[in-house]
Amino acid sequence: MHEGVLIRPRPVPGARFRLFLLHHAGGSSLGYRPWVRHFPPDWEVCLLEAPGRGRTRGEEPLREAGALARRLRGEIAAELDRPFGLLGHSMGALAAWELTRLLFAEGPARPAWLGASAWSPGPGPEWERPRHRLPADLLRESIARMGGPGARSLTDPDQWREVEPLVRADLELVDTWRPDPRSAPLDVPLSVFGGRDDAGVPPERLAAWDAYVSAPATRHVLPGGHFYFVGRIDEVADRVSKDVHAVLGGDL
Repeated sequence: MHEGVLIRPRPVPGARFRLFLLHHAGGSSLGYRPWVRHFPPDWEVCLLEAPGRGRTRGEEPLREAGALARRLRGEIAAELDRPFGLLGHSMGALAAWELTRLLFAEGPARPAWLGASAWSPGPGPEWERPRHRLPADLLRESIARMGGPGARSLTDPDQWREVEPLVRADLELVDTWRPDPRSAPLDVPLSVFGGRDDAGVPPERLAAWDAYVSAPATRHVLPGGHFYFVGRIDEVADRVSKDVHAVLGGDL
């Protein structure tokens, strides 16, 4: 296992549930370390990091969602020995969805719950105007409008030169993804999260999820934009915990 692809900030021997968190485009596992303490103490929260950052910084980032899902599946296969769930934000939600599809098709196990934040399988503006092809100034403006962490790298020329290739690679993965028309809805309980003022993934776009799962789906729309969870991690984690307990009931 490549340390840095799967990170276990707080090992929990005998954990009753294992939750994998997947980060947004241009991000890393660091943004999700503060989440860990907000989940139940008998859960083991693992952070998944796409290649090209952190301890895999020397690797080429993956630009296709299926390739990322296969890489992640290989890294976590040995960790799927108990009930588990996937929660991804933005690009992380896309990666979580593709990983779920792969696990349903090939195993070795299926998630008991899927959480998708600020991403939808329905058509969006990035399909018509791919962000990874924008000139640097327009790309920075696009990212700045989304808010969230990493704002300093947009204005610091040295930092921007360093992060721009990774940001473009991640956005290419998101911009070029299209649903497989042959895929049937998956029987996985789903919780969808989004910001009420998210211009790229507005609440109405989240409704597209209804066609992609056959199990119960719960939708949470909170105040804020694309990074609506800033300042309310505890509230989001509480909603996740309640949704997972509602699905697994006495098994937790």
